[in-house]
Amino acid sequence: MGRVQLISPIDGSVYIERDTLSAEAAFNAAARAQAAQSDWAARPLEERIELVRRADAIIGGDTERMALELARQMGRPIRYGGEYSGFHERVDHMANIAAEALAPMVVEESSTFRRMIKRVPWGTVLVIAPWNYPYMTAINTIAPALIAGNTVILKHAAQTLQVGERLAEAFHEAGVPKDVIQNLVLDHATTSDLLSERAVDYVNFTGSVEGGRAIERAAAGTFVPVSTELGGKDPGYVRADADLEAAVDTLMDGAMFNSGQCCCGIERIYVHRSLYDTFVEKAVDWAESQVLGDPLSPETTMGPMAHVRFAREVRTQIEEAVAAGATAHVARMDADDDAGAYLTPHVLTGVTHDMRVMRDESFGPVVGIMPVDDDEEAIRLMNDSRYGLTASIWSADVEAVERIGDRLETGTVFLNRCDYLDPALCWTGCKETGRGAGLSALGYHALTRPKSFHLRIS
Repeated sequence: MGRVQLISPIDGSVYIERDTLSAEAAFNAAARAQAAQSDWAARPLEERIELVRRADAIIGGDTERMALELARQMGRPIRYGGEYSGFHERVDHMANIAAEALAPMVVEESSTFRRMIKRVPWGTVLVIAPWNYPYMTAINTIAPALIAGNTVILKHAAQTLQVGERLAEAFHEAGVPKDVIQNLVLDHATTSDLLSERAVDYVNFTGSVEGGRAIERAAAGTFVPVSTELGGKDPGYVRADADLEAAVDTLMDGAMFNSGQCCCGIERIYVHRSLYDTFVEKAVDWAESQVLGDPLSPETTMGPMAHVRFAREVRTQIEEAVAAGATAHVARMDADDDAGAYLTPHVLTGVTHDMRVMRDESFGPVVGIMPVDDDEEAIRLMNDSRYGLTASIWSADVEAVERIGDRLETGTVFLNRCDYLDPALCWTGCKETGRGAGLSALGYHALTRPKSFHLRIS
């Protein structure tokens, strides 16, 4: 067994620490999950939905604690109140559509044949959740997996260990059996062994590209389905007919909220040349208005990044870009110690796609802005990326944007908004962002397998 320390980004102190499970204990936990699955799936759908809803209400019963604990674990300011609004929205939608999404597809119902395709659970679903939105990203899979009749093993990120514990506590208090949802503290080797020895039946991983590759390698040859949401370098495009004020305010919030640590955060912006200078001026003003500091203070709008090593990578990308000719427009803020987790929000111009800050995932409070002459140039630049999660376009011409969207290599196209996960739509990506289908009816289809019935009656 090893030991995991959760280092708070607020001051670098050890917030909590936990022992990792031994391989034997982890496999025993997986066996208990497998043994509990058939009884859980045999419960009426309405009962499973009700228990998930109860857990949702329990989580929502203390949002002040949630906000404080998130600030201490990963640095998000308490003024934003935690994650319950989005958490509840996702649970509520998936519960509302469950009966229809999981209903059999009836092909024939006659005096001669009954032919249909049912949706049946995979068995045990392993959820490997990230730290940046630790409640919402985890519930994306946990809620529909349980409702569909699977058991769940949750392995949460080391940076948000306490969230995994809170989620398991809520589901158990709601009445979900302890073997049906288990929160396990696992090291990478044991996690890989659970996959390679097929101790689970499905895995959902949200994290880095390298982490996704490791998961796919561990599952190789087992035929365990692997769903991944990995890196992102999401673009925004401001057309000449855009509402400039709204575009600046929303895209900059999309780039900087959560200290830029959002899966679908905006990391690069392309602005029609006619609006470019004004957009940059307003974007810099927006960044300079942020209050960087202690996330436990209600005045703070931007807290530290979740870990010093994450901030170090963003600083390196910025330094490389400036050395190559880019201009950094925001002076270092007082709370930015130039070495730790607190990092000034940066706006860069004079950037090119030769710079890592416009190619590699930054996952921090920095955005590069480039001028473009037309839609063709914007499409080319937006598609010039290894990633494809979301793209945000700002325009008054809905039809033109839909045509542009058809040509973009991305999972979601936004018009006049960004950085939002709509639980009624499929959350998915392409290229090195990974593959899979989360939420919506397709999320239920991913967490179940089709089973065909061809019944001859007479």
